[in-house]
Amino acid sequence: MIQREHLATAQVPGGEELKLYRHDRDHMIVLGHNELMSTRKWGSEEALATMAIDKIGNAKQPSLLIGGYGMGFTLRAALKALPADGHVTVVELVPEIIGWARGPMAELTGDCLQDPRVTLVMSDVAPFIAGAHADYDAILLDVDNGPDGLVREDNNILYSTPGLRAAKRALTPDGVLAIWSAGPDPTFTRRLEKCDFVVDEVKVSSRSNGKGPKHVIWFARKR
Repeated sequence: MIQREHLATAQVPGGEELKLYRHDRDHMIVLGHNELMSTRKWGSEEALATMAIDKIGNAKQPSLLIGGYGMGFTLRAALKALPADGHVTVVELVPEIIGWARGPMAELTGDCLQDPRVTLVMSDVAPFIAGAHADYDAILLDVDNGPDGLVREDNNILYSTPGLRAAKRALTPDGVLAIWSAGPDPTFTRRLEKCDFVVDEVKVSSRSNGKGPKHVIWFARKR
């Protein structure tokens, strides 16, 4: 039997410890007993990008902000769906995540981080969003297991009323805020609506073949 191999550890600034494992040809990033992401289940991470881009289909030279690189599934799906004049800004807080992408998971990463349409910013995504004004047609957030600061308590600001209003200011007219979650959260849905977003809550399979547990993506359109 092939044993899971611990490859590396990263400390999230102001948060928890992440561990990178390999099992046979698969990789997974784990926080405590929670498997945050895995190369075995990535369907909903791709859907975060493809469905958001579909919702901004009329945008010219679309500009996306992705909060959290993770394993790059959302970024790679976005690059496949975007036109040649599109652009993606990826904001990642943990340097080791990018190091793992370019090291142990380089085969998976491919050349997505070198794509000329990509700008990589090493920063906390919350203040980055707060400093933007009508800059993005879509903001895609996948920095936790849902709308709470599991990985890092400071991430809670993203899902608070001030954080949602900051995201709204950062979006272009008719822009879309897309947030990934491992499960539903009715309280968060109501908070989005109170911030005057038009909300579409979609259940998406965790695997690309439509199988596996269901995850949730909120698509909140700016009025």
